[in-house]
Amino acid sequence: MADATEPADAARLSGEAGADATPDAIRVSEHHLTDALDRLLEVLPVEVQGALDSAAAKQDLLEVVLDLGRRPEARYPGRSVDLLERPLEREDLDAVIRSVGDFGADNRAGIERTLHRISALRNRKGEVIGLTCRVGRAVFGTVAMVQDLVASGSSLLLMGRPGVGKTTALREIARVLADDLGRRVVVIDTSNEIAGDGDIPHPAIGRARRMQVPRPELQHEVMIEAVQNHMPEVVVIDEIGTEPEALAARTIAERGVQLVGTAHGNALGNLIRNPTLSDLIGGIQAVTLGDEEARRRHSQKTVLERRAEPTFPLAVEIHSRSRWLVHTDVAATIDALLRERPVAPQVRSLDAEGRLLLCTPQPRRPRRPGGSPGAAAASLPAPAGGPGEGLAQVGTGHRPPSHPAGGPDAAPAAAAPDHHSLDTLRGEQLLHIHVCGLRPGSLERLVRSLALPVRLVPDVDAADAVLSLRNSLGRHPAVRRTARELGVPIHVIKSGSQLQLERALKRLLRHCDHGQVSGPLDATSLDATAMDAAQTTPPPVGEHHDAEAVRGPSAATAHGAALTPGPIMGPP
Repeated sequence: MADATEPADAARLSGEAGADATPDAIRVSEHHLTDALDRLLEVLPVEVQGALDSAAAKQDLLEVVLDLGRRPEARYPGRSVDLLERPLEREDLDAVIRSVGDFGADNRAGIERTLHRISALRNRKGEVIGLTCRVGRAVFGTVAMVQDLVASGSSLLLMGRPGVGKTTALREIARVLADDLGRRVVVIDTSNEIAGDGDIPHPAIGRARRMQVPRPELQHEVMIEAVQNHMPEVVVIDEIGTEPEALAARTIAERGVQLVGTAHGNALGNLIRNPTLSDLIGGIQAVTLGDEEARRRHSQKTVLERRAEPTFPLAVEIHSRSRWLVHTDVAATIDALLRERPVAPQVRSLDAEGRLLLCTPQPRRPRRPGGSPGAAAASLPAPAGGPGEGLAQVGTGHRPPSHPAGGPDAAPAAAAPDHHSLDTLRGEQLLHIHVCGLRPGSLERLVRSLALPVRLVPDVDAADAVLSLRNSLGRHPAVRRTARELGVPIHVIKSGSQLQLERALKRLLRHCDHGQVSGPLDATSLDATAMDAAQTTPPPVGEHHDAEAVRGPSAATAHGAALTPGPIMGPP
């Protein structure tokens, strides 16, 4: 669900609203400064310059592509336009190359004191057969999307597809850290893309200092040199792409220096599958589980787990200029992904009026041993000066509560649920059930046939309720112990017949509010002691533990159980 969105001053980002206040929307005004576009056009063939002479042709221009034997092409967001009717010849390319100068080891060149980038495409002989002329723009104001994260002092990783604006955001973050926050910032500029070509850095990075890298393969050495020689408080790095660079980033972070960098990948899941860069999110290793733990997880004995704390505790997935996904607890996100659990990053987006909207998908409630869901939610500490203060509590390491502070009956927030949530089905939040002693396949078929908003999960700590056969709990003590510690209710049935399963599922859903099991299913539920007695004491001859006998007050009292809320429920 999204939080309430009303205009407010940007000072909300620094926490003036208070940790417990409902966050307001922040107006984000972006100022686009194109760095001397005419200087880039001057190096292009004369006919291409004429085709791009009009203001409309220059508006939103991303790059100009010059390939030998093809028509020159201008690329804009979502479209491309041919600039000439004839294909380019060798003389056209050579003229551009002479104007640009030498290309570096990374096949990139630039125009001094601008942010434009010209990249070469070569054949097998090393001859240039194509050029990509990228328009460099300094955009001020984008950092408002994550200013609370930047000011927190924790290392921040930006991800996204090529061209989505990672380097533009990185440049603005460096300026804000150096000018507005007064930090000592060093920018590691491998290809002069952040601070422009030439010896004098572009004004877009403010008072931040820039260290150039002679060759791309030496970037990790320059990163370490920056920390050893220049005492930075913040190191800004673009395009961490090799294992030595990932290890250098960890070394810098362990020295207490804040890192702000970008990495190849669209999402955190890409880094898990990338062995070269997986150390940025803590590294991945194979772990052999014990027999009891493997049974509890319903998994193989060898699983993948996170090896260490992430180098970057904060991560942002940039999906577009106006839509960013924020992970304020990268360690918890990686652990959830490795166990194939859904994650719910905060969505920060801009509406048509330039207001920053915060949409926090609501997974299941946080659980604490021995407390009700409402009490568990109330016991979560408010962040103090950390990421998200004054915006929303998005990274406490706990799942956020599903209801406003007033409880389930309070008025809902004035926003629609996030349609990107992984836990929705036809607008309903799924009820997550862990089964014990039952065949998951039979239950899944029943759920599909009845079209119920139910999902089976392999772990108790990911479940809203446990559905078990009466005789199975004694054979799975770990399930009962874990459920008791987490406060997850256990619903017991006598048999796995379709009728019993259908009645149990419908009863669970009736007593759930939007998928949240709130307290016991009835006032006569058995506690753990009563269930132990029911399992270990056989019934007298002629007595049957049918549904009414087990869940009724007389049955509970006969076994010595107080009629108080407990974690174990009787059968329907």
